[in-house]
Amino acid sequence: MRNRHEIREAAFQSLFALNANPEADHAAVYADVLAPGEEVPDYLMELVDGVLAHQAELDEAISAKLKKGWTLSRLTKTDLIVLRLGLYEIQYETAMPDKAAINEALEIAKTYSDEQAAKFINGILGHFVAKA
Repeated sequence: MRNRHEIREAAFQSLFALNANPEADHAAVYADVLAPGEEVPDYLMELVDGVLAHQAELDEAISAKLKKGWTLSRLTKTDLIVLRLGLYEIQYETAMPDKAAINEALEIAKTYSDEQAAKFINGILGHFVAKA
């Protein structure tokens, strides 16, 4: 049984694969990122389906927070997918605290990108968190 962090990581991997091949079968993608015979966690499907269903609005929101002259196409695919996943959790996963969603996005960025990317992602996602 995977914990939530591991499920988010699998969601990132799935979204990355689907970004490269949008026509790919989701079940096959899940099989590639999970252990053989492992049941697909509901939260994994919820994250992947949710990000894909809201991708246009997530991209619009992210784009609005980029510095002047920057576009989504200028971001690495890794960073863009981490941003989409983090913003999805901030905006649609009401049971999850916003700061936890950002922290999870930063951990994924540190694993799959680098420290600079994590700082960038923190800055962008921070715009979406209400100041307490």
